[in-house]
Amino acid sequence: MRETRPGAVIVLAAGEGTRMKSATPKVLHTIGGRSLVGHVVAASELLDPGHLVVVVGHGRDAVSAHLADISTLARPVVQEPQDGTGHAVRLALEAFPDVEGTVVVVAGDTPLLTAGTLASLTSQHVEDGNAATVLTAILDDPTGYGRVLRDDDSKVTAIVEHKDADEAQRAVREVNSGMYAFDAALLRQAINALTRDNAQGEEYLTDVLGILGRAGHRLGAVIAQDRHEILGVNDRVQLAAAGAYLRDRIAEAWMRAGVAIIDPATTWIGVDVTLEADVTLLPNVQLHGRTSIATGARIGPDTTLHDTVVGPRASVVKSHVVGAEVGEAATVGPFSYLRPGTRLGARGKIGAYVET
Repeated sequence: MRETRPGAVIVLAAGEGTRMKSATPKVLHTIGGRSLVGHVVAASELLDPGHLVVVVGHGRDAVSAHLADISTLARPVVQEPQDGTGHAVRLALEAFPDVEGTVVVVAGDTPLLTAGTLASLTSQHVEDGNAATVLTAILDDPTGYGRVLRDDDSKVTAIVEHKDADEAQRAVREVNSGMYAFDAALLRQAINALTRDNAQGEEYLTDVLGILGRAGHRLGAVIAQDRHEILGVNDRVQLAAAGAYLRDRIAEAWMRAGVAIIDPATTWIGVDVTLEADVTLLPNVQLHGRTSIATGARIGPDTTLHDTVVGPRASVVKSHVVGAEVGEAATVGPFSYLRPGTRLGARGKIGAYVET
């Protein structure tokens, strides 16, 4: 069996994100208790790559510091000036010239991307012996996305950016996610052949596929089963939409694991929260940080927990709890505030309008 472990994953996180209207770099905005780039890094780490390279640009100091906090594997590479996705990958390869095998390229603003989809992309790429394999999706409205072009035998021939596409090409609904698996040696060769003869005057990574195809190398595509995984976040409207989708995905996973969530639409659970079977979450509950809740506990309604440990059969009602421990069968609330360091013992009670 061929080795499917990537030689490197390159995360492209250099975009400015000016549509966010924020002093915070786009990829550091959060959903589900994790930054946009943090979600992508976490998914990439599960592939166990030889190298995990994050190309940074706008807000590079803040993004690099954040990467150091969340990952021992991720290494930043600065792209300055920012001359396109092909240029970004060129810099990453120059920084790690020993990379061999498969190189996976992902976007740093796609927080719904999963490790399972990346693993499928990588394994299919290796199994088919492709020079390049693109992750695609079928969208009802493909406006703004690069279109995946195929020949009469459905083989991928090229990708054309929306701004460079003609009318017929814009009618194509299969779109490029901006995420790929490449043969490292062939990628280096094609990167060196890139030009800036396009509407943006940049080095397009998408042009690599055309270069490889014209040279007779095999190209492939893997269609994402869930189109949401490829969606990037460029403004606060898209940030909220991605957050809501992630909320629903997390809630569904916990319900299938035995947690009762009375109103999933008003229940927000962070990615680092842990719950046991037979926990009940009532409407308007928010669980953040490394909160953990044991079996039989009942949380809510109208309750927020941050970094809190809740014991078996405990109850927390209409309260705000931060960095506290609630013991077995203990009760909190309504209208209580437990500050960091509070420890409520087994069967203890903190009643209404109490702050500890």
